[in-house]
Amino acid sequence: MELLDPTVRGPEQQHKRAAPLTSLEGSTIGLLSNGKSNADLLIRKTAEKLIARYGGKHLEVVYKNHASVPAARELLTNLSHECDFLITAAGD
Repeated sequence: MELLDPTVRGPEQQHKRAAPLTSLEGSTIGLLSNGKSNADLLIRKTAEKLIARYGGKHLEVVYKNHASVPAARELLTNLSHECDFLITAAGD
């Protein structure tokens, strides 16, 4: 029998935080929805307010496969190449 310590993170969970943005001016905003009611409205309105203040644009809303699971790594990787930052929301 092998006992595992659930408090120790495995190598696959060691993530690095992105460097903070120095400005939001002219940024491209990614939008990620969990697919629940009102999530799309919340992220679109938030993006519109940021664009009104800082300029830039937002991408079309992208959806996770399921509200209760993390977004697929491939989805996030693809978005990271298309936008400067990402807004996500859980609606209901």
